[in-house]
Order: sequence, then structure tokens, then C-alpha cells
Amino acid sequence: MSEEETSKPKIIVDDDWKSRAQAEKEQLQKATAAKQPPAEPPASEPTPPPPEPASHEPLPPASFSVLVMSLATQALASMGQIPGADGKPVIELDHAKHFIDTLGILDEKTKGNLTPHESEMLTRALHELRLLFVTVGKQDAAAKKEGK
Repeated sequence: MSEEETSKPKIIVDDDWKSRAQAEKEQLQKATAAKQPPAEPPASEPTPPPPEPASHEPLPPASFSVLVMSLATQALASMGQIPGADGKPVIELDHAKHFIDTLGILDEKTKGNLTPHESEMLTRALHELRLLFVTVGKQDAAAKKEGK
């Protein structure tokens, strides 16, 4: 042997590993399929249509009045004026204050840029929510005082 032949490492290619790996993969797939039902329905069955949304009413177009009403509704719900999912009112005055303050910022930042109708709607909503906040705050404080 020459020096060149002895200095090069001898490479052995094992082609059998591919067939063994494929056989193991097939065995694993069979074992997994036996443990759980197929994830997809067979191709012969039609795929069911996706479920329809719970509300069939279309959403209103985005507008300033929808934004104001959305924030006002959240404030009302936080003051217990709209029942929660369980049918009972939930009073979270810190959340109500946040929504009312957000409407206040909206009022400040949009001065002079609203239509008379939009301006009146925002002013009226803020006034009524602030009055209600004070009333609910007093009632909540009195209820907590009686509960102690």
C-alpha cells in the first residue's frame, strides 16, 4: 500500500440505515394510529361547514358615535348598570373611572373637530356617566360600611 492510501480515512457507507429508519417510522405511525382516532375525517366524507358566529346581526360601521357608545357601555357595565355574564351586576369603580376618563380625553382632544351632534352626544354621555359614577360610588361606600 502506498502512503496516500493509508493516510486517508476509510469511509464506510451504510445504506441499510435508511430502510431501518423507514421501518421504525412506519411502526411508530401504526402504533400511534391504533391509540387515537384519525385527526381528519376520511376523504370520502364531506368536511362540515365552519360554525356560524353567535350573532347574526352585522356590526355597525365604525364611527365616532359607535366609539363613544362603546366606551359609555363599558363604563355603565363597570358601574353595575348592565348585568354580567352570570346575570348579577358587577361594580368595578376603578374600571368605570378609566372609561369615563378615556371619554374625557377624547372630548379634550377632539374639541373643534366634531359635528354639533357628535359634540352634544359626547358632552351628554360624559355628564350622565360622571353623575352616575358619584351616585354609585356613594351607594357602594354605604353598602361596604353597612357590611362591616
